[in-house]
Amino acid sequence: MRRPLKQPHKNEENLFEELPDDVVVFILTKLSSTASSSSHFLNILSTCKRFKQLGLHPLVLSKAGSRVLFVHPKKWCDSSHRFLKRCVDAGSVEAFYTLGMIRFYCLQNRKSGLSLIAKAAMMMHAPALYSLAVIQFNGSGGSKHDKDLRAGAALSARASMLGHIDALREFGHCLQDGYGVKQNVTEGRRLLVQANIRELLLVLRAIAADSPSRAGFCQETLRSLKNMAVPMISNNDENGYNVTVPEVHPVNWFLRQWFESGRGILEEGLRLCSHIGCGRVEMRPHEFRRCSVCGTVNYCSRGCQSLDWKLRHKMECSPLEGGWFEENNGGGGGVGPLVGGGGGGGVNENNGNDVAV
Repeated sequence: MRRPLKQPHKNEENLFEELPDDVVVFILTKLSSTASSSSHFLNILSTCKRFKQLGLHPLVLSKAGSRVLFVHPKKWCDSSHRFLKRCVDAGSVEAFYTLGMIRFYCLQNRKSGLSLIAKAAMMMHAPALYSLAVIQFNGSGGSKHDKDLRAGAALSARASMLGHIDALREFGHCLQDGYGVKQNVTEGRRLLVQANIRELLLVLRAIAADSPSRAGFCQETLRSLKNMAVPMISNNDENGYNVTVPEVHPVNWFLRQWFESGRGILEEGLRLCSHIGCGRVEMRPHEFRRCSVCGTVNYCSRGCQSLDWKLRHKMECSPLEGGWFEENNGGGGGVGPLVGGGGGGGVNENNGNDVAV
């Protein structure tokens, strides 16, 4: 027969209760910034009343990471919205960006969403800076006459200085073609090469971490690239290279799943960006640019075009019979320089026709 569990004596001291609130808040702050999912963080808050009270402390919410703020679109509700707003009120830069993107693209609240994204950008949040650049390049939320190429180029430059690879590539194309900035072909191509090298470094680092047998080859390749003037390489970590593998931001998954799950309804003629890790949606017909070869995919930016080409489109792209440009009365979706196109390159505007480069 099992012995009954020993019940703690009423006067027995509870060491947890002796912890000062400052210590508990510090621990919860670390948890909110590093938890791998929102459920991990919320489960801790449901442990006891004290955790729940201190877990909603402004200092804890101000450090909430992107994964803690993520909620599946099917579970989106007023309480989810309120939690994000509470994090915004606490000053969480990730909450500013996440709620801003959701309001701008999903909830049709353009003004409020754009304001929140801009506030995150003012805090030097690289994805927010790049998202603002995409909005300015496309004139999202307005007409095609609302495009601000200079602002888009400036925002891309700022995000690229913070290590955002897609922004670096975007700004390189701007310099190469004089798109929103004074043309400088040499500097533009240098930045494009630098963006490709950074991506290569990320891939090599990931391979070395996942496959110890290939680590030697990867480290040798990294050493050979060390002197190629790539700012992301430094001597700060244990392997001698401070390179991290970028992940798709959770809010981008939210955007795509929001529309693909049916929570969001696309109006006729509007399309999602074809890159699976983006989720941005057109707000007017032909806002995004199409591939100049097949015309079956469209992209909100050069970064999405480049990634989608490497992931899948280079194996699917083929010219359509008769050409999509003529079938669509001049291809309104193909306007704009340096997006789309076979061979992983972009398209240039050349007398109204898209030409792969």
